[in-house]
Amino acid sequence: QAQLVESGGGSVQAGGSLRLACARSRVFRGTYCMAWFRQAPGTKREMVARIWSGDNMTSYADSVKGRFTIALYNNNNTLELQMENLKPEDTAMYYCAAVPSPTICPDSQYQYTTWGQGTQVTVSS
Repeated sequence: QAQLVESGGGSVQAGGSLRLACARSRVFRGTYCMAWFRQAPGTKREMVARIWSGDNMTSYADSVKGRFTIALYNNNNTLELQMENLKPEDTAMYYCAAVPSPTICPDSQYQYTTWGQGTQVTVSS
């Protein structure tokens, strides 16, 4: 089973930028989906962005469109999330997730089978 390790979280002021990375230690067979989720205290975990390895098709939550960019690098072994113009409401624990998939990627956290431990992002006003 693939293992995921996130890095790159931290604290920034509103308007700042951060880049999160998720390293995948084992190889999925075939195509797969990878995604970033986030969860703030007292809220449900929500999908932020996802990408399918077959054609790098991406999808974003409306709240981050135009500010966040998800991408696969290093022969698809590293998932990154570039976050620009950060807002206090972006404050959350961010999780990397993955699931093998021959086609489209799910939005629901319950369909992802492999998760990282999370990295904290804090944005101050």
